[in-house]
Amino acid sequence: MLESVAQAFVFALAAYASLGLTFAVPFVWFGVRRLDSEAAASGVGFRLLILQGVAAFWPMFLFRWVRRITEPPVEKNPHR
Repeated sequence: MLESVAQAFVFALAAYASLGLTFAVPFVWFGVRRLDSEAAASGVGFRLLILQGVAAFWPMFLFRWVRRITEPPVEKNPHR
């Protein structure tokens, strides 16, 4: 029982990581220009650095890319 739960967890983690990497490669080369104006003129080194982060947080970046949200949201708290 415990072994099958562990196998399912590892399978889900591998599926999430593979989907993330599949999304991250085109996003880093094409999509990052649309979302971040500062990253538009970035080089290959910067894109390789952000590849792992984009692969990890791919649902957030996919949502922003599909909705064409270009700038991060402004914080609305008393410290702003």
